[in-house]
Amino acid sequence: MTDNVENLVLEHLRALRSEIQTLRTEMHSEFHDLKHRMSSLESAMVGVKRDVNHGDETDARQQVSLDRIVERIERIERRLELVQ
Repeated sequence: MTDNVENLVLEHLRALRSEIQTLRTEMHSEFHDLKHRMSSLESAMVGVKRDVNHGDETDARQQVSLDRIVERIERIERRLELVQ
């Protein structure tokens, strides 16, 4: 009877060890996948930041161009005495 109980305990321990190993393997795989996905997200964020900075540069250049156009129009208006 004692042998049966010992064998049963050993059998359960082996089953638990097997399940734990399976969980470890799955968790390792999931962890690797999460690391890969985080790297992808970080790369995407760098791209978004670069695009935002590029947009800011474009806005600044356009503002400078508009300011020059306004100055030229004001100078033309003064020369033609259109300003009151």
